[in-house]
Amino acid sequence: METIILEFQPRIKAKILELLSSFSSDELKIVQEDPNFDENKEKLDIAYAKLKSGNEKLYTVEEADAILDKIFSEYDS
Repeated sequence: METIILEFQPRIKAKILELLSSFSSDELKIVQEDPNFDENKEKLDIAYAKLKSGNEKLYTVEEADAILDKIFSEYDS
């Protein structure tokens, strides 16, 4: 399958969807774009850069669990 992005005025959305609905699900799949895509991409790029540079501390599941247990126990009083 191929992907294209369409930009259109909201007033013609119903007409576009009517036209597209004439195709089968095997021929066409409508995918909603994430409205926060650019913001999320920027956050991921920053996190990935930190990870690649070695400036980010990684934890195993067990280590993270122990850290959370310690934090929760401080508030259990």
